[in-house]
Amino acid sequence: MAFVALWTLAELARGLLFTGFPWGAGGYAQVDALAPLAPWVGVYGMGAVAAALALLAAQALALLARCVGLGARLGSAAPLVGPNSMAGLAAARPSSVARSVALAGLLGLALLCWPGAARHWAGWVPVWTQPAGQLSALLLQGNIPQEQKFQPGSGMPLALGWYRQQAHAALEQGQVSLVVAPETAIPLLPQQLPPAWWQPLLQGVQQGRSALMLGLPMGSPEQGYTNSALSWRPGQDEPLRYDKQHLVPFGEFIPTGFRWFTELMQIPLGDFNRGAPVQPTLDWAGQRIAPNICYEDLFGEELARGFVAPALAPTVLVNLSNIAWFGDTVAIDQHRQISRLRALELQRPMLRATNTGATLAIDHLGRVTHELPRLTRAVLAVEVEGREGLTPYARWAGRFGLWPLALLCVSALALAWRRGGRSRP
Repeated sequence: MAFVALWTLAELARGLLFTGFPWGAGGYAQVDALAPLAPWVGVYGMGAVAAALALLAAQALALLARCVGLGARLGSAAPLVGPNSMAGLAAARPSSVARSVALAGLLGLALLCWPGAARHWAGWVPVWTQPAGQLSALLLQGNIPQEQKFQPGSGMPLALGWYRQQAHAALEQGQVSLVVAPETAIPLLPQQLPPAWWQPLLQGVQQGRSALMLGLPMGSPEQGYTNSALSWRPGQDEPLRYDKQHLVPFGEFIPTGFRWFTELMQIPLGDFNRGAPVQPTLDWAGQRIAPNICYEDLFGEELARGFVAPALAPTVLVNLSNIAWFGDTVAIDQHRQISRLRALELQRPMLRATNTGATLAIDHLGRVTHELPRLTRAVLAVEVEGREGLTPYARWAGRFGLWPLALLCVSALALAWRRGGRSRP
């Protein structure tokens, strides 16, 4: 119990300290095998269960090794078969409870490693939400190399031309309800673009049947800058603005107490402004659509804040990400798993529009329904089912964050310490 509590507290600390970076939390490796637990306890609770199963499996193997060793000392040629093995087991004298618990852990770990576990356990996920209608969307993946993205002679004109062309064509056709371009798809401030660049897009929205969600930087030297997403819908003159609220340390802001280091090393870093913890959704096509940017979907407890008021809770989540920083690496697959787990925790579909991948659609049970090949310049037409209602995780994490889980771990440690003190002579 103490091991599981310490493991979970360590993961919680890594996800909270210095604004947190829970990228490699253990629960993400169990997004399929422990899927039924996600709507209850979230990624950290899943990691705790996985740690408990691993501990029990280790105890089972230790028990087995002990019995085998005792059998060998008794002169058994086959320590696991025959009367000598029984003598070894008797000499070991493990309690029946210990044997049962340890073997249960070994069985549980075997089930996690079973190749068919993903397909089997996905059907056991309890459904806490209800259908809220369909949403069709077009997700744009520009595949602009990071080293060219902000270069005036290469990536910048490519991004400005390709994203406008694809968005304008989709808006004119009006075959989808929502068009989404990724984080900083437009690598310039709005005021740095001529009105002629914006005119076809804005006219396409007002004259068509589709909304547009576009990632770009916002701000000015006087007001400061934000990593933002603007959303336009027919019948609305002013766009809905979403500002990224969970910023990347040293990438988008300098953590408190570290400015001396950046000044000493002459690192040209600035601070972005943060958005509000809960921001309005894009209400369109019968859905409440909530964007999040980049690694904000690592923080399920922060997304859950938007679910405190059920009537205003998002029905569809949209992640806009660049991720070209990581190239063609396992980071793309990891972020894919992270988004799947958010969909499971909150039982909401997740749309991902990225620069290089993974651009995809995930349903409310964490299943990928549509996906583009990574590192390709393409568009992806998808359709997802919006959902209403709250999972247990959305209820407690939205109101209290991760503190209930942390207090539970601290209580478990205190209980283990107390029991350990009583057992000492």
